[in-house]
Amino acid sequence: MSAGHIAALIAAGAFVLLVILLAIPLIKLGRTLDEATVAIRKAHENSDPLLHGANDTITHVNTQLERVDGVTANVQQFSSNASALSSVFTATLGGPLVKTAAFSYGVSKAIKARRQGTAGENGKHTRRYGRKRGRK
Repeated sequence: MSAGHIAALIAAGAFVLLVILLAIPLIKLGRTLDEATVAIRKAHENSDPLLHGANDTITHVNTQLERVDGVTANVQQFSSNASALSSVFTATLGGPLVKTAAFSYGVSKAIKARRQGTAGENGKHTRRYGRKRGRK
């Protein structure tokens, strides 16, 4: 064996050592990627029931919101009907009712005034002081 052969063997040994030293981190990186793949697969498997449950919940909430929309529409229609009824009542009975109330108030005031005024002689109506007796 000559010196060139020995140098070639040393270079080949150094190259094998370099390949081994580089293979160790690559193997560890491969294991890490395998573990990450397993973790992602488990997370995906565990998220399926969660997503199905969320989908069912959203479907239920949408159903309830449709019911609430129906109730809201009915309440809006009821309030507009009540407003229309109030307007009809005011237009038809409001004016005559106010006139009747005013008339009954006037009659009660007149009866009170007459009762207070009959306290005079022989049941005749007495006039209040300060009023003029007639027009000129």
